[in-house]
Amino acid sequence: MPAGTRDWPAVPRWNPRASARGGCQTRPACRKVLAAATAFDDVETDCIDLRELSLPVFDADADGAGDAAELRARIGAADSIVLGTPVYHGSYSSALKNALDYCGFDEFEDTTVGVLCVAGGSFPTTTLEHLRSVARALNAWVVPHQVAIPAARDRFEDGEPIDGGTRDRLEVLGRRMVEYGRIEPDPRTIESTQNVGADD
Repeated sequence: MPAGTRDWPAVPRWNPRASARGGCQTRPACRKVLAAATAFDDVETDCIDLRELSLPVFDADADGAGDAAELRARIGAADSIVLGTPVYHGSYSSALKNALDYCGFDEFEDTTVGVLCVAGGSFPTTTLEHLRSVARALNAWVVPHQVAIPAARDRFEDGEPIDGGTRDRLEVLGRRMVEYGRIEPDPRTIESTQNVGADD
């Protein structure tokens, strides 16, 4: 598949992993999803590690700051996007929020989105709900399958999930990103056509 085309649903291309801690389990979780996606022929993947990009706190008057253009180009080239984050105070990380603020309808509209999160403690359902709300607000299509990994420190060893249920859910998400990414978008709803800014 030529790089940058959107014809083949190819890719969960975007996996922002927002925690700056080296021991974060979000990165290996996202990599497991992408590995499952590459089981399909002609699938390419691209991981975006937000630690490797320079993204100042978003300012609408300076929306091209730092590596914003690179971020938008890589996201815009994707047919499917996986948003992965550690849990912070019942929601997703500020680094991921900042990266999403640099993006908009051009990058997300009619794009298949999957969500996953990891937590050190209890079951992190609100984080997934918040990610879904943001994706829907940008007219993306969020797949039903999602992955929440509580007590994440006990579920990985050397970057690999050791819990069978966790591994299975991550692999299913990778497959769903490709399968659902092949489906043509539905006609626009009245609500989406009234969404101010959707066609800007």
